[in-house]
Amino acid sequence: MPVCIVALACLTLMTSLPAAAKEIPTTQKQYRLVRDGDGHGYKLELTDATVRSPADHEVLIRVRATSLNRRDVFVMKGQYPVGSRDSIVPLSDGAGEIVAIGHGVTRFRVGDRVAGIFFQNWLSGRPPEKVASGALGGSLDGMLTHYATLSEEGVVHLPKSLSFEEGATLPCVGVTAWNGLFTRGRIQPGDYVLLEGTGGVSTFGLQLALAAGARPIITSSSDAKLERAKALGAFGTVNYKTTPDWEKPVLALTGGVGVQEVLEVGGKDTLPHALASIAPGGDIALIGGLGGFGGNIPALQLLDRNVNVSGIYVGSRENFEALNAFIDQHKVKPVIDKVFEFEAAPADYELMESDQFLGKIVIRL
Repeated sequence: MPVCIVALACLTLMTSLPAAAKEIPTTQKQYRLVRDGDGHGYKLELTDATVRSPADHEVLIRVRATSLNRRDVFVMKGQYPVGSRDSIVPLSDGAGEIVAIGHGVTRFRVGDRVAGIFFQNWLSGRPPEKVASGALGGSLDGMLTHYATLSEEGVVHLPKSLSFEEGATLPCVGVTAWNGLFTRGRIQPGDYVLLEGTGGVSTFGLQLALAAGARPIITSSSDAKLERAKALGAFGTVNYKTTPDWEKPVLALTGGVGVQEVLEVGGKDTLPHALASIAPGGDIALIGGLGGFGGNIPALQLLDRNVNVSGIYVGSRENFEALNAFIDQHKVKPVIDKVFEFEAAPADYELMESDQFLGKIVIRL
């Protein structure tokens, strides 16, 4: 073989594999939730950690952005089941680029822009028996770290139309809103869609509903947030603080028919109002319990209205990929209220607890 060809082959190998490897450090900064002294909650600490090289069928992701969900606050306070773990890397949501791959990886290449899925063990169809054991930022270490090593099966390509910051908002609330409206719900163009509050799920729901040709109605206790929701395209808005029986203006907005879809995030305090707002044959996606859980199941009311009710706990990789295709097709841009730098991550939690935001809160790494 001519010397020039050998030299060219060696140069190609050096620039494709070893060069990329040299850019990957052996240690990194990451945040961990460390068990507090009282044993009931956690405190957030910045720590040094090893960057673990990917094993067979694993990928190493340089995380570029993460985002916070209400669930992450519950984890910190010890109000969310994570087993007996004394230390956790928090946050289920993160996006970045693949910087190394293990032997046998076929789904991705170095340089691909990706996000981890919420449940690493739920790829398609019905959830596996122990689905919670695969949750990032809970049973498994999450994404508030510069480098994350995941199975190639637990990763999806980012929508081409989104930045890392926008892509980091998708794994939890994006997939949840998608499942509530499309996978379990039966949303159709022209439907009225009820969205409670202006957090991540509801704001995503507003955007997805608009892209599907539906008419979203959103509630909030803040007139300022409702004005922002109108600017995003909300068909109607209702202040539930000044109008406690808010189902009445919701029904008025629908001409007395009611809404065909509800993303129910409030729990026992809002469900009675949602049921009073629902149209015959409508769908209610039970997603959260910001006002608490409990109460009786109104079986007769559900039967009388022919209402379909589904419990939604995020979703599968298949659902995430369907959402991403829809986002690229309809050019949906997630709403980001504020972006923090990595060093200011504790302020991210403070803003989430304050409820003084609309949409998503993101951390840039």
